[in-house]
Amino acid sequence: MDRPSATSLIGQQTVYQAKIFIRTPVAAFFTLVFPLMLLVLFAAIFGSEEIEELGVTVAQYFAPALAVFAAANATYSNVGVGTAYQRDEGILKRVKGTPLPAWVFFTGKMAASTAIAAVATVIMMAVGVFAYGITIYPRTLAAATLTFLVGTACFAALGLLVAAVSPTGGAATAITNATLLPIAFLSGLFIPTTSESPQWILTVGNFFPLKHFNDAFQQAFLPGTTGAQFDWGAIGYMALWGFVALLLGLRLFKWETTQGTGRTKRDKVKVD
Repeated sequence: MDRPSATSLIGQQTVYQAKIFIRTPVAAFFTLVFPLMLLVLFAAIFGSEEIEELGVTVAQYFAPALAVFAAANATYSNVGVGTAYQRDEGILKRVKGTPLPAWVFFTGKMAASTAIAAVATVIMMAVGVFAYGITIYPRTLAAATLTFLVGTACFAALGLLVAAVSPTGGAATAITNATLLPIAFLSGLFIPTTSESPQWILTVGNFFPLKHFNDAFQQAFLPGTTGAQFDWGAIGYMALWGFVALLLGLRLFKWETTQGTGRTKRDKVKVD
């Protein structure tokens, strides 16, 4: 019997991880429904106001911003929390005991989270186009797509790092909630930041990759723009964050928990 190809194994793992997400109503709600609720709420309150520095209404700004939030949540939270709970339940220990290569397992998990992020992003942008006048420019689609792929890869790697350093699934949930939401505020996803914003907010926001994800993605949909709108600085910054997070996550990753002592047994991830 022929051994399944790596592509086939990755596809199976991607489908498996996607099914886990679909069967978790809370995760689906906060990834797909909650950002859409925020868009409708913000648009109802501030929709007709214009952000002069960007030349768009608040509603037009929030559609891409909340699409970025949904994409980051789909990767960062779902990978971090989901992986940690799988370790708590002994699923990772069983996976480690199978012939399935570790890199295939993680690739499938990240591919599934990226696909979920893509669905969330398409939903948000479709609502933005049909309800709030967002314009899709063919010349900027490549930049928006590349920004999305690098951004989601970055936050998937950060989610893996959260899972690696979290002793339990509950701790991973606390870490993701305590980091993603405050950083989203500082990065301008819920309140647009301008040159008049306090300098400390701009400085802290610029340090984290979420603001770069938002700014680069926003540029593809601003009216009056010219050219392809590739923000190579932002893309490179997100790639650097993701690379470092991936290295640390793989180095620190734990396949199983040690009961009774509160300490965890560490096993290095072999990706060959």
